[in-house]
Amino acid sequence: MPNLNKLMKEAQKMQEKIQEEIKNLVIETSSGGGMVTVKMSGEKKVLSLKIDPSIISKEEKDMLEDLIVAALNEAGERVDEEIESKVGKMTSGLGLPGF
Repeated sequence: MPNLNKLMKEAQKMQEKIQEEIKNLVIETSSGGGMVTVKMSGEKKVLSLKIDPSIISKEEKDMLEDLIVAALNEAGERVDEEIESKVGKMTSGLGLPGF
């Protein structure tokens, strides 16, 4: 049982480290060749949104909305990828099946 207790303590430390890294993670993505840029936290909270002034007009409203959606979706996907990468690196040394 000492090995199981040790493994559980290591897993708890890893979980705490992963949660801290997720909390500190910031992803920045853009769409439309940089016309819309989004910064998102590891907790998938939008930190900032920047829009190139050249695309702000009534005629371009639909395109602007599409670019914002694309940038937000890309940021969310990148957060997921980054978290998956970090978790994989941390759990690879445990020798657990499926990790």
